[in-house]
Amino acid sequence: MKRILPFIVIGLVLVGALWFVQYLSRPQRTGTGGPSHPPAGPVKRGAEPPNALGDINAPVLMEEFGDFECPPCAALHPVLKAVKSEFGPRLTIIFREYPMTSLHPHALDAARAAEAAGLQGKFWQMHGLLYENQKTWHEAENPGPMFEEYAIRAGLDMNQFRHDISSDVVDQRIRLDRERGQWIGVNGTPTLFLDGREVPFESLTAEKLKSLITTRLNQQ
Repeated sequence: MKRILPFIVIGLVLVGALWFVQYLSRPQRTGTGGPSHPPAGPVKRGAEPPNALGDINAPVLMEEFGDFECPPCAALHPVLKAVKSEFGPRLTIIFREYPMTSLHPHALDAARAAEAAGLQGKFWQMHGLLYENQKTWHEAENPGPMFEEYAIRAGLDMNQFRHDISSDVVDQRIRLDRERGQWIGVNGTPTLFLDGREVPFESLTAEKLKSLITTRLNQQ
């Protein structure tokens, strides 16, 4: 037994090495499908069409799960703007609604405002206004009038906005995004995926994200 033990160990090491090589060679681009290690059950794709800034078939796809009342999400907003500006059509950003209602009392209403704006093709305008003015409406007892002010600034049809903000269509889009987040393993915001791989929270800086995106582009 002692004589064959080294051969058993070598065999196990070789099997482990082969598995690791196969793991690294797996395609990492998952788009709006599933994560690199899909959970059990059917794929949860989120709201369709997604709120995408750019062509869904761009070389690099970034998927953010965010909460409009989350301070770190607001801090990430200008970072992602700078990154998108640098890479242009080579990068598309998808925003998924993930309001943390147990922590942020106005998060769901803010998500509804953004999705209602999206039904008029103005999601990203409302997205920017919500994050850039987060401190103001976060402190309000009733931020509804502020959301209407942002809708006016975004050039929305206000009758339609007031109807859509409480519609089943908007609630369904938020629910589908949340279900995708839960399926993919999101448990906080902001959570960012780059071509299907979660980006560590400490890497959510402009420099590190640019480096990761450049690496992905060079691999293609």
